[in-house]
Amino acid sequence: MAPIYKKVLIVGATSGIGWGIASALVKQGTHVIVVGRRVDKLEEFWKEHGGTDDSWSIQSEHFDATELREIPSFATKIIERNPDLDCVILNSGIQRPFDFTNSNGLSSDDLQTLDTEMTTNYTSYVHLTAAFMPFLLKSKTPTNLIYISATLGLVPGLLRTLNYNASKSALHTFILNLREQLNGSKEDGKNANVPKIIEIFPPAVQTELHDEKHQPDLVNGGQIGIPLDTFIEAMMGALGGDEVPDEFTVGNDGKVGEVMPFEKERQKAMKGMAAFLKGDAGLRKFLKSEQKA
Repeated sequence: MAPIYKKVLIVGATSGIGWGIASALVKQGTHVIVVGRRVDKLEEFWKEHGGTDDSWSIQSEHFDATELREIPSFATKIIERNPDLDCVILNSGIQRPFDFTNSNGLSSDDLQTLDTEMTTNYTSYVHLTAAFMPFLLKSKTPTNLIYISATLGLVPGLLRTLNYNASKSALHTFILNLREQLNGSKEDGKNANVPKIIEIFPPAVQTELHDEKHQPDLVNGGQIGIPLDTFIEAMMGALGGDEVPDEFTVGNDGKVGEVMPFEKERQKAMKGMAAFLKGDAGLRKFLKSEQKA
């Protein structure tokens, strides 16, 4: 397969899905910038994929996306070094169980973990989006901003990971509104170019997300879900197609599909409400930007 992108930044690339995406892109001949907080895994990726001191195809950046105050300077550094960046993939994620039925309550450590999970899975994505958006809007060539979401954000059926599910639901809503904002700004003539916003919904995938180290109440958790290679192959096939959808799922059968019918109806209702609120009968008369001098 010919390269889909010229240069890609992948935040959360030191394991699992992020590692798989980066590997697939390198094999296509794409220049990748792999980002993660674990130096040993960054070095492992570099060595495994033939990185050398004069390698043109791989960069590695040690960065912890939960350090929110550092995100603007991180983005500035990446952009200055890579003005030809045409795709940003946000993939950082952790999943932890919480039991609110415990009569002893959650411990302070539990609550700290809960906060870290929300920061990793949602807040850091928003801050990274804010940091890279001005660059993407000013780009003269097509760009993509890809979010690795989760099916549990649509159907939160895994009750033990209720905070994870909520973080992914929040991310999905943010992405829906962001896409509408950007497309509206292009239609209104505010921005000549906007990045294509893509949201991908994986099923459970066999990664360390579910292993005993991170979820000690599981046994052989790394075997949960479909093989990583199966997911990556399906995802890359969809991204390399003639018409790339704004959002797509990968099912337990490894096939690419659309979001569920109820979600399509919800999005239809969202767009209808947004159009109403934008009109004369909605919020227009209350917005300072709409008031005539």
